[in-house]
Amino acid sequence: MTKFQILRIHGGMTFKNREGYLDYLKNKKVRLSEKISWHGDYLKNKLGEDFQIISPRMPLMDNAKYEDWKIVFENYLEAMDNNFILIGTSLGGIFLAKYLSENKINKKILSVYLVGPPFDDESTQGEDLVGGFELDKDLSLIEKNCSDITLMFSEDDESVPEINAEKYREKLKNSKIIVYKSKNGHFQIEEFPEIVKMIKGDVGEIL
Repeated sequence: MTKFQILRIHGGMTFKNREGYLDYLKNKKVRLSEKISWHGDYLKNKLGEDFQIISPRMPLMDNAKYEDWKIVFENYLEAMDNNFILIGTSLGGIFLAKYLSENKINKKILSVYLVGPPFDDESTQGEDLVGGFELDKDLSLIEKNCSDITLMFSEDDESVPEINAEKYREKLKNSKIIVYKSKNGHFQIEEFPEIVKMIKGDVGEIL
């Protein structure tokens, strides 16, 4: 049996200039312990053997450029089967929103999940949103590329506040917008049963 493919695009950072980037590197907290997140082994274990999770490392994630990410993404997109699922977290979420709003996808996308995606530079806290990730005014092609789109936000997310949900809601009238009471800020959680249930529901009629 062919496995259902999930292509997940991780988050990242963008900076207006090199000075800001170097300052970020100098002040970035060092982590000695292993970081456990919902999109690692948890997602793989909970979804089971029917799914193949593909998580490419996008170029220069700490100083990301949209055009670089686009090249890598399109290489993976070409290799995907039909009926695949897209997940974008944080910067990966707005990357998918931008790409799907500007490019017609010739393969069938089963569903798209955008987790904590920023909408614009004005709606994020303490972070620049540059490097080509800025959205155009017309996002209608997203819903033409896939009719099953879910965006998820958290009320206690200081990095991507709830106003981002409202801005996406104005542009994506047919998409599902979920705002959770708390997902430990910017979805810094070890388990995410809600998305597991939704993904299994996506493929339920096909299995």
